[in-house]
Amino acid sequence: MSGMTEVSSLTGRLLVATPALADPNFDRAVVLLLDHDEEGSLGVVLNRPTPVDVGDILEGWAELAGEPGVVFQGGPVSLDSALGVAVIPGGASVDGAPLGWRRVHGAIGLVDLEAPPELLASALGSLRIFAGYAGWGPGQLEDELVEGAWYVVESEPGDVSSPAPERLWREVLRRQRNELAMVATYPDDPSLN
Repeated sequence: MSGMTEVSSLTGRLLVATPALADPNFDRAVVLLLDHDEEGSLGVVLNRPTPVDVGDILEGWAELAGEPGVVFQGGPVSLDSALGVAVIPGGASVDGAPLGWRRVHGAIGLVDLEAPPELLASALGSLRIFAGYAGWGPGQLEDELVEGAWYVVESEPGDVSSPAPERLWREVLRRQRNELAMVATYPDDPSLN
């Protein structure tokens, strides 16, 4: 039996950076995995807002983007490209998914930003625009998981559109029903303790 069952099951889950993760790109990051298979992994960091308004780069999508209406830095790869992640309330049935939206997990999906925004406007519950993404080659994320760099937890549709992204790391950890809830209290700088 191959390890694929385990690998494919992480799509749609959250990677929450552990306090031990040393990479500044991912300090206290909450990453939504959009794709995870034997060829690697791709996700977006949900809690890195930039000062750039969505309207400055994707004018047609600006009024559909949730608050704060800014572009988020999805990760260190391809910062000149944009990804749209949207929640469709009720998840839309397989045959009822709106044009321009592809389900990733449950009610969460990717938006075709080349499509006319009005195609999705009535169906969208929330939309967030990301510049760049986080990517891992084959086996790379699994190695980081073994090293203890990430906690893997279930995502909730509200994570995508959190109105207070700076609090998302603590909020996601706090809602866990195990010892991870205690990690939410980890100080920003443990050397000050």
